[in-house]
Amino acid sequence: MKNFLQVVTFSLLVIASFAAYASFGIPRIKPAPPPVEEKLDLGAMTMDQFIAVGEKVFNGKGTCTLCHNSMGRAPMLDKVVSISDSRMKDARYKGEATSIVEYIRESMVKPSAFVVAGFGKAGSNDSESPMPDVSGGGIGMSEAEVLAVIAYLQDLGGVEVTVEIPTDVPEESSDDEEGDGEARAPYESAEAIIEELTCGMCHMIGEEEGEMGPDLRTIGALRDKDYLRRAIIDPNAEIAEGFDADMMPDTLGDDLSAKEMEMLVDYLAGLK
Repeated sequence: MKNFLQVVTFSLLVIASFAAYASFGIPRIKPAPPPVEEKLDLGAMTMDQFIAVGEKVFNGKGTCTLCHNSMGRAPMLDKVVSISDSRMKDARYKGEATSIVEYIRESMVKPSAFVVAGFGKAGSNDSESPMPDVSGGGIGMSEAEVLAVIAYLQDLGGVEVTVEIPTDVPEESSDDEEGDGEARAPYESAEAIIEELTCGMCHMIGEEEGEMGPDLRTIGALRDKDYLRRAIIDPNAEIAEGFDADMMPDTLGDDLSAKEMEMLVDYLAGLK
């Protein structure tokens, strides 16, 4: 009987130890809340403040600098306002803009309306842009944020800011001051994750043909799951040959739940 009680006690201690480690020793990855829009009190905002919002969105939520930088992955935007007229007159222009503001907005939400030579998707003869619609997908900029970025680009280009601060945009509820919105619906598949987070903008994966990042079409034959998981959570831990650091966002570990992360890793590992 004594031996039996010792075995039971030892078993309970082992189970308790594993439970404690699972609860407190393993970092938890929580689903990210919906993208948080700037809390814009548009009625009281000055143009300088509106421009400052645009700069913050441009360098942050909009992920614009991920491609529009000195590495040459996408055109620089410091002079976009001064060349907008010539682009609208270009024979390859397929949009409907008639002003600088309309052109820049169109280039953000319908980027294939005009593709700068050399920056189109591979095989499209510069007729299709690899850039996503910034108002959807994983970026999800609001109309006010789009206009704020346009105001910032006009100011950056040294011209008069002609954007009007919108007054008909509903104000944000004060309940989310800390950015704690309701958790988003979980992704149902790895394909949904890839589409929502616009992975195909940089990577060749599925039917997408991005060229800014490594080709993932057969990545499962080259890398194991541990490498793939680390590359998603900490993309600068090991840089693929021929690519530079800081090209990939390092926030995906926070944006995905543990289950979603493993679903994506399993999918990538299966690409043989």
